[in-house]
Amino acid sequence: MDHSPQRARAVMVLGTTSGAGKSWLATALCRWYARQGLKVAPFKAQNMSNNARVVPGLLGEDGLPVMGEIGSAQYFQALAARCTPEVRHNPVLLKPEHDTRSQVVVLGAVRRDLGEVPWRERSAALWPHAHAALEALMQDNDVVVIEGAGSPAEINLHASDFVNMRTALAVNAACLLVSDIDRGGAFAHLYGTHQLLPDQERALIRGFVLNRFRGDAALLAPGPEMLQQLTGVPTLAVLPMWRDHGLPDEDGVFDERTQGGDGAGKGGAVKLRIAVIAYPRISNLDEFQPLRNLPGVRLVWARSAADVDAADWIILPGSKHTSGDLAWLRRQQLDRAIARHAASGRALLGICGGLQMLGEALVDPEGVEATSVGLNVDANGPGLGLLPLVTRFEPQKLLRPGRSTFAALQGPWAALAGLTFEGYEIRHGRTTLHPAMTPGLDALHNAEGEVIGWQQGSVLGLYAHGLFESPEVLQALFGAGCRTLDAVFDGLADFLDQHVEAGVLKQLLQPIHP
Repeated sequence: MDHSPQRARAVMVLGTTSGAGKSWLATALCRWYARQGLKVAPFKAQNMSNNARVVPGLLGEDGLPVMGEIGSAQYFQALAARCTPEVRHNPVLLKPEHDTRSQVVVLGAVRRDLGEVPWRERSAALWPHAHAALEALMQDNDVVVIEGAGSPAEINLHASDFVNMRTALAVNAACLLVSDIDRGGAFAHLYGTHQLLPDQERALIRGFVLNRFRGDAALLAPGPEMLQQLTGVPTLAVLPMWRDHGLPDEDGVFDERTQGGDGAGKGGAVKLRIAVIAYPRISNLDEFQPLRNLPGVRLVWARSAADVDAADWIILPGSKHTSGDLAWLRRQQLDRAIARHAASGRALLGICGGLQMLGEALVDPEGVEATSVGLNVDANGPGLGLLPLVTRFEPQKLLRPGRSTFAALQGPWAALAGLTFEGYEIRHGRTTLHPAMTPGLDALHNAEGEVIGWQQGSVLGLYAHGLFESPEVLQALFGAGCRTLDAVFDGLADFLDQHVEAGVLKQLLQPIHP
């Protein structure tokens, strides 16, 4: 197709519930439209997630972009759309720090002032930023694929919700409403959501999508036909259950039903058991998706000592609140299990917040951790004592993408020696060697030569996220690889071609005529 010089068309994916499949479908649409020769960009007005990626942000005083952060889902959607991820794709990111409090990130930068504003009042302040970003994307592209949040029909929140129908109305988006039929009640969810919307918003719903269907689609009849008679909206697609598509989950830990690749999930022999500690404020868990797809690897989420006792590897992932999650870890007696694991010489890896926990001490003189989330936890205290490190929390968050290179390593990590991988850093902590202890081995350097990783025995701590997204790393550690992200995105688009009637997705780009 030729690129249109006019304003873009917007296609929006809404859901009847959280977890209905919005992110997955939006990512698939990004790649599908990009494969038609169109210039495509993703958009989500506001995301709530502790999974974030570092991307170019607004221009600084030197005229160069300052690095910012967006939700991982929009990062992957941008890659699927074959465009460079940037802060306009997710102008507002809420990073939960406590049950009733989130860090507010606007156009990639933390806004502590808005974090203090009550939720409904804050929405009014955030919408102009989101609207401006959306309008800019509409001018720069042929198609903007928009993802909603939760449900658009939460009547108690509707007046202040700008992520769903306010966004849709702003660009006259062609909306798809998705329901997870595997949960049950899909027809009621679709009908109820449609009926709760005001007439002007209801008119934007162009089609229903039944997601995660298991069985013979003919057995659904006459449900879709009856639903169309009641609403005037056709069911445009019935998408089969597909667990092994390879796209990282946006939020939440994956469970037993979705674990493993050929080795674990498809009946093969399990050769390596990896336990990831699932503390309450876990972050950036999407970087472990490649491990799920490796043959012979079994990946489990550990919440008790029993969960890690049989593990070959333990990984301490990132954390949105290191000291709070460290206190939780101790309450679960996981600290003792981790110490036993390290003493046995088995592999132990800490990434970002996990690295900080592995050190000797955490220091928070300015209350960055202690006061930001309202937790009754002293952020100054001892770590697990498995690496000779001290971490000091600084108010300024460090956001930095780049290449990192391993030094000569020992034991279970020796195969990484000399390898370089693309990663990113996103942290408040600044870590140095403990002055009174024997220095550990410098394990990883960034492009500027700064040490951002340390090893002692079988224990390795890294500040760089993205280790397992490197094909070279996977080959060195496991002797195997998995599908590239680009292949995953093409697989998603192929899936739509197989299960959505020809012409339907192109028709969504045509405006509705009265």
